[in-house]
Amino acid sequence: MYEWLKDYQELEQKIEYLEFNLERSKKELDRWVYGDLAKYKLTAESDGAQLEERIEVIEYEVAHLMNDLYDMQKMMKAFKGLDSRILYLKYVDGMTLECIAEEVGYSSSHIKKRHAEIMRAMQVAKEYSSL
Repeated sequence: MYEWLKDYQELEQKIEYLEFNLERSKKELDRWVYGDLAKYKLTAESDGAQLEERIEVIEYEVAHLMNDLYDMQKMMKAFKGLDSRILYLKYVDGMTLECIAEEVGYSSSHIKKRHAEIMRAMQVAKEYSSL
């Protein structure tokens, strides 16, 4: 039930980590090219010499994951039903439950109750599937 939400969150986390790793690698490359390590000569096997290749691989991976994320968002927007809409607005668009209530035209207490029920159902499904 709602495996797409778990998949979406995992995909976002992968992208965040890769973007962090990419930024860190670019800073390291700058150190070797312009910074305090520029005075040292690199060997072909050294980590510093392989930074450009590593950056290229990370950028390629981020681009593909971003495409997957976009495709997943398109798919999730097509889901019907209040429960799917609540989950999408909350975990993809980052809206509060109060804002979601305004968006979908229900009271905030109803949306909070539905969200709690969805979370309980997802927890039960998770526990059941691990048996």
